[in-house]
Amino acid sequence: MLAFENLKESLPENWEIAKLDDICEILDRQRIPVNIKDRQSRISGKDKRLLFPYYGATGQVGWIDDYIFDGEYILLGEDGAPFLEVFKSKAYIVNGKFWVNNHAHVLKSYSSNRYLCHYLNQLDYRYFVTGTTRLKLNQAAMKQIPIKVPPLPEQHAIVEKIEELFSELDNGIESLKKAREQLKTYRQAVLKYAFEGKLTQEWREQQIQAGNLPEPAEKLLERIKEEREAHYQQQVEEWKKACEQAKKDGSKNPAKPRKPKDLPPLTEKELAELPELPEGWGWCYPESVCSTDNYSIGIGPFGSNLKVADYKSEGIPLIFVKHITNENFSINQKYVSKEKFQELIPHSVKPLDILITKMGDPPGDCTIYPENNSIAILTADCLKFRVWEKFADRRYVMNCLKNVYVKKQLGLITKGVAQKKISTERFKTLKLPITNLNEQQAIVSEIETRLSVCDQLEKTIEDSLKKAEALRQSILKKAFEGELTREWRAEHPELISGENSAESLLARIREEKAQLKGIKR
Repeated sequence: MLAFENLKESLPENWEIAKLDDICEILDRQRIPVNIKDRQSRISGKDKRLLFPYYGATGQVGWIDDYIFDGEYILLGEDGAPFLEVFKSKAYIVNGKFWVNNHAHVLKSYSSNRYLCHYLNQLDYRYFVTGTTRLKLNQAAMKQIPIKVPPLPEQHAIVEKIEELFSELDNGIESLKKAREQLKTYRQAVLKYAFEGKLTQEWREQQIQAGNLPEPAEKLLERIKEEREAHYQQQVEEWKKACEQAKKDGSKNPAKPRKPKDLPPLTEKELAELPELPEGWGWCYPESVCSTDNYSIGIGPFGSNLKVADYKSEGIPLIFVKHITNENFSINQKYVSKEKFQELIPHSVKPLDILITKMGDPPGDCTIYPENNSIAILTADCLKFRVWEKFADRRYVMNCLKNVYVKKQLGLITKGVAQKKISTERFKTLKLPITNLNEQQAIVSEIETRLSVCDQLEKTIEDSLKKAEALRQSILKKAFEGELTREWRAEHPELISGENSAESLLARIREEKAQLKGIKR
């Protein structure tokens, strides 16, 4: 526990130390928890204007048709509050008629609710909470919390100064968040213009002027088809030789290569629903530009193929949704054995594969598996796409998948599905804008130049937001060290001494509590 003597040593003049139980009324006995099912039955069909807020550990958790408190109170988390997270609030003020469950203590200060609430939000709770996974602040420990008590006029001055500074800080935070949202809009605008051909319009004009006429998408797709067929014929020849060798060896014939599927051209109706593209561009399916390698498009294993029991502390790494969304393949890493890997080869991932999340609203977060990483295995809610780099730039394809129009398609193909997930077959129905490889690379360069500036700005904004939260705690720390009201005390000595002193305030509170105790008895 925090020693009262240690706190007293640094107290400003005319301040005192008291236990929380000495300076506020604790009304926990009046709490009545109501489960969500009962609350729903009580409010079903009722006018929302006739309902009252229902509060829990960290804020409002619903509505109810009655109230048990009326006025201004402090609610302090009992369990489920972020006690050890410095930048998060543990206490909050509520006003009016409301109901509260048993996950929040109900307090009413004998002096200033707002002063006490701010104080409780800067307290180090390590000395008072118990538990490991779900921390709890029981009432006995809470009552022992030492509170710095300034004279009442100074409490009001402290609250006024805190809230003035917090208001300025909140305005700054709001501006930063607005700028962050504007960057998201700008990112989508860059991708939209990129895949409408607007970022490389000047590039195309320069190519034409120089006599370097770009290959039309129609011819590019025809070349891809021809080369895929030639590759298949080569595989068939190799397969025949392998069968002859198997016959000599008396072994089983290898599986015959699968013939490339002829992709149907887009219908007039489909083309009419697609955005207009620059001359020389076209639309294609993902399979048009996927690699000739085996398992170029695929998803993670299901059911008995991969269980939690298969997870190991070392071996072949597994890729989860969190790795793709965070673009970080080292967080909370799990592995499977090399023996298990042999069963899961169809779900393997090579460096530079595009990885896509199957879930979301819309789904389709994606990133490129880093070049220096080892081979890995997808898990169930992930999808991979291996690009045929002779004809398509993987960064072009990845950015194309992030484009607002393709995102819209991903949302549509999962619409009406019980679980919003992209299946392999649904993914293959996407329509992607395609142009020649040189222009693809020019587009990637234009995108990366613009988005690298966004990345730097976003980092600056995130750093500023973290500093703002740290500044909030710094303001509270200075407030309860008397720093924010140092000048105020010098200007108003009559408001912090005599009958206005903290000592006199605590004496009046003791007297009031004794009177209330007598009335209750």
